[in-house]
Amino acid sequence: MRILLFAVIALVVLALLVLVHRWLWVRLVRDTTRPRGTARRIGTTLAFTLPLLSLAALTTGRAGAPFWLQRSVAWPGYMWLAVLLYLTLAMLVAEPVRAALLRRTPAGAEPPGLSGSGRSPGNGGRAGRGPAPQGASATDLATPAPPTEAPAAAAEPTEAPETPGGATRRQFVSRALGGAAALAATGTVATGTYGVLRGPRVKRVQVPLAKLPRAAHGFRIAVVSDIHLGPILGRAHTTRIVETINRTQPDLIAVVGDLVDGSVHDLGSAAEPLRRLSARHGSYFVTGNHEYFSGAQQWIDHVRELGLTPLENARRPLPYFDLAGVNDVQGETEGHGPDFTAALGDRDPARTAVLMAHQPVVIHDAVRHGVDLQLSGHTHGGQLWPGNYLAELANPTVAGLERYGDTQLYVSRGAGAWGPPVRVGAPSDITVVELASYQA
Repeated sequence: MRILLFAVIALVVLALLVLVHRWLWVRLVRDTTRPRGTARRIGTTLAFTLPLLSLAALTTGRAGAPFWLQRSVAWPGYMWLAVLLYLTLAMLVAEPVRAALLRRTPAGAEPPGLSGSGRSPGNGGRAGRGPAPQGASATDLATPAPPTEAPAAAAEPTEAPETPGGATRRQFVSRALGGAAALAATGTVATGTYGVLRGPRVKRVQVPLAKLPRAAHGFRIAVVSDIHLGPILGRAHTTRIVETINRTQPDLIAVVGDLVDGSVHDLGSAAEPLRRLSARHGSYFVTGNHEYFSGAQQWIDHVRELGLTPLENARRPLPYFDLAGVNDVQGETEGHGPDFTAALGDRDPARTAVLMAHQPVVIHDAVRHGVDLQLSGHTHGGQLWPGNYLAELANPTVAGLERYGDTQLYVSRGAGAWGPPVRVGAPSDITVVELASYQA
């Protein structure tokens, strides 16, 4: 049943993409170019090629294609998905403007080329039109005059004369609006791409915890999630993140899932800089849903080799509080889902409990098990506006700090990006969570 539902959704999404690309081709290619011209051929070729590259970018990794092929299609394929989103939004905004500018000639107005031309000369029956021209014979008057070419102008009354550049009014308006939409879309995507490639910024949040001892006041946890190493974001991306984390001089580092999109064989070297993470109480890791798409166990073993401590439904007592971690919900497909009883069942409830869990949706389990603070990621803060509204439908908290009963939930927007290396309205971050004691 689940496979059938997935197939139906996939077909609906595919049909929608086909319709969107068809509409954009009409507005940006057909309406702006001359038939059989070079520009028309180039635009039509791109209209077919770009969506195919996007489909390849989405499927080559899951299909086990060679990593060089994944990297070859990832940049153009994923970037087109981002441009497609904002180009579609911009063209939807432009559509009513286009309709207003190309509105038909108002009723009562004469079509271009007919003003003052009167009627074409006809055959007999010239009563009331004055005398016949001098020298005209009866035969001349009975013979219909050849039609003039004036009515040809009325064949397309809505089409204005050509502009000085040779384009019709329809083409001129379509080019102006299409160009403005393309400029807005590419500018938005370029800015969002720069934000990702520049690296995440540090965000600082203070979280007061009732049971935290006075000695732990000011304890700093560097929270990083959704790094998404893959065909696009590689070793340089990891290096920027590690250097940013180390500059904050945290007491503990929490890597909260979705580290990778690929195998250890392909991305092991990209993850290597994680070996340089430095914190007084160590670095910890829990799986995200993308680890289960990439071989979770091999990555659990590999991050341990890099010096991180995986918390697989486990708990680590620290001097001032208990740090616990649960597997991601996606692990249920492999029989390794979250187990709150194993991670928190036999702990001392008088001690503060901090939980690492990739997805915010498990917050209600955390509340039932007396967790004081849950650290999560997964949502990317929506990543591409207006994606935040969709993220709100599937997650209790999309970004930031919120309280659920006696449990507080902090959700990071993440340090990387999935799919297009673009963020709009949801800048990437590494959060330094500073624990505060009520006794301080």
